[in-house]
Amino acid sequence: MSGGIVRSVTGTLRYTSNQEERRGAERGREFFRIDVHADGSRTIAAHGEIDDAPAVVRDVNLRVDADRAPQECFVRIAVGGAFRGSAWFRFAPDTAECEAFTAVEGRVRQTMTLDRPLPAFGNHAMANDGFMLSLYDLSQGPGVQVIERLLLSSPDHRGATGPMLFAVDLALEFVGEETVTVAAGTFDALHFRMVDVPGLPLEHPEYDLWCTADGDYVLLKAAVGGYMQTAYELTHYEQQGR
Repeated sequence: MSGGIVRSVTGTLRYTSNQEERRGAERGREFFRIDVHADGSRTIAAHGEIDDAPAVVRDVNLRVDADRAPQECFVRIAVGGAFRGSAWFRFAPDTAECEAFTAVEGRVRQTMTLDRPLPAFGNHAMANDGFMLSLYDLSQGPGVQVIERLLLSSPDHRGATGPMLFAVDLALEFVGEETVTVAAGTFDALHFRMVDVPGLPLEHPEYDLWCTADGDYVLLKAAVGGYMQTAYELTHYEQQGR
């Protein structure tokens, strides 16, 4: 590897439907790259497409430090084939900032005071949802842990508004260790469940996720119940570097 990148993970996720009349039908896709830099920081970049109307196209790039705390992020979304908004987010130990331009709100500048460094930033990329599972303290074993005061780029379940800062909490359950086979192969996995997201204007359906057990938290598969009935699966996976 070169350019200060010591290791990279690239992959592709397939989005499908679990609705009875559409079970298994492809409804989108995501291409992602995770780079681990020489100083221990990481960048998580993803391009995602949701075909279901109104179609959503999202490009994100998040940088976290060696302790996995968010530092800054870029998000651009299109909805229904038209530009919806773009934003740059910056996170300091006591402050979160957003500079955005959206088709609905126009030019937006936000500043939020933080009482502690931000634990995670949700930008609605599925690869980032997998990485956010690292918030759970595995030393405590299976159970439910509540992570307070996360920030999202949108409160919409598909991330189709904004992008702007929105604060929520997260109740995260660790179900246990499993062996999971997906299109990309067979992996040692950790099974989690997002059981509640207090602060959202609409309650999020129960959300099961499986990620790699190697410390990278690469999303292997996921399923959302309730009114959404969606599924996600890793179809391509590649590592480069040590």
